[in-house]
Amino acid sequence: CTGNGICKCRVCECFPNFTGSACDCSLDTTPCMASNGQICNGRGTCECGTCNCTDPKFQGPTCEMCQTCLGVCAEHKDCVQCRAFDKGEKKETCSQECMHFNMTRVESRDKLPQPVQPNPLSHCKEKDVDDCWFYFTYSVNSNGEAIVHVVE
Repeated sequence: CTGNGICKCRVCECFPNFTGSACDCSLDTTPCMASNGQICNGRGTCECGTCNCTDPKFQGPTCEMCQTCLGVCAEHKDCVQCRAFDKGEKKETCSQECMHFNMTRVESRDKLPQPVQPNPLSHCKEKDVDDCWFYFTYSVNSNGEAIVHVVE
């Protein structure tokens, strides 16, 4: 019974939190918890302590990796551009579409936050409407709030 139960009459009687004919299936969902607090990132089911991703685009131990998805940088580029520099594709709709993050301006790239766990941080370098580079970071804090730092 893989150490997770007692064998009685050639049948495993599993301890709590285990199931299966050999008690080898854990009912603990902790290994399936994604960084957003959802089981399998809301894109799969937790089976025996392992995510079975039901959305084919998503992979990895908690269904959080997506090779074909738009990156965090590209996804937030237009909103950062309109909030920080008052230009870009969302300039006219900025106040309706782009207020979902807290924004802090910094003087230079070396003043941007550096990657420190537990909050994953994306360093972004994007082109603006005038074909100039601008730099920002995007992270989500432990309260689920999006935080952007952008170089003036």
